[in-house]
Amino acid sequence: MNAYDPDNIFAKILRGEIPCNKIYEDEHALCFHDVAPQAPVHALVVPKGAYRSFSDFATKASSAEREGFFHAVYKCAQLLQLETGGYRLLANHGADAGQEVSHFHVHICGGGKLGKLVTSL
Repeated sequence: MNAYDPDNIFAKILRGEIPCNKIYEDEHALCFHDVAPQAPVHALVVPKGAYRSFSDFATKASSAEREGFFHAVYKCAQLLQLETGGYRLLANHGADAGQEVSHFHVHICGGGKLGKLVTSL
């Protein structure tokens, strides 16, 4: 995986250069609605640090950043009222998994019955 690109779209959103439909923000993360939703409710949670992937985040983020980020994921799911019906968390890692933006992020999808994640291998 390449070096972190400070001009990726999520970095620009975090800097306020590109607007987003914000759901939640704290010192560790920003949660906002996906512009191309794949479920009735589809949000993204982005850590504020410059992390390319889950592996990058898991190995380089401080314990406070990791704890704060996953608290933000939980808080966002609560604010979206997805706790009762359920939701899916998804983080793509690398090109083969479909990661389109080289900034670690988690998708929260819910708001109705979701289809199978993988239909064939």
